[in-house]
Amino acid sequence: MIKDVVGVINKYMKPLVVLSASFLVLVAICKIVQGNWNVTFSGNCAMCIMLCFTAFGHFKYYKGMAMMLPDFIPLKKPVIFITGFAEIILGVGMLLPQYRYVAGLMTIIFLILIVPANINAAFKQINFEQADYTGNKTDYLWFRIPMQVYLLGWIFYFSILCRL
Repeated sequence: MIKDVVGVINKYMKPLVVLSASFLVLVAICKIVQGNWNVTFSGNCAMCIMLCFTAFGHFKYYKGMAMMLPDFIPLKKPVIFITGFAEIILGVGMLLPQYRYVAGLMTIIFLILIVPANINAAFKQINFEQADYTGNKTDYLWFRIPMQVYLLGWIFYFSILCRL
């Protein structure tokens, strides 16, 4: 049982661990250096770090990620590379107050647009790291969809609401 939980954490929770750990470290650094918690900056910077982390996967695991895309999408490899670069650009946009709102909105749209790829990957049992069909559809969907909602909420709060 514990081994199964650790396996799910290792496979699916890496982005959340990066996001959460980055946020905690950043708010602590802000408190020490600036004298305040600066949660807005920390939340956006943590999302930037997480997006850069996940973008790395687009380049390292491009074959498996291309398999995740629905069949009707052409030029799968370039789409994966373009979306990897988009994640980096959107993340950097969240660091810049004048672009944060637009970057947040675009990232929300991006996350919504990739839901079909995640559902497709789950039904086809795609393991994107191995670029094969050894994935577990139930674990992936039960974790990925709520994670997407959490990320959407995070971005909405830190990039849109905190700006208003």
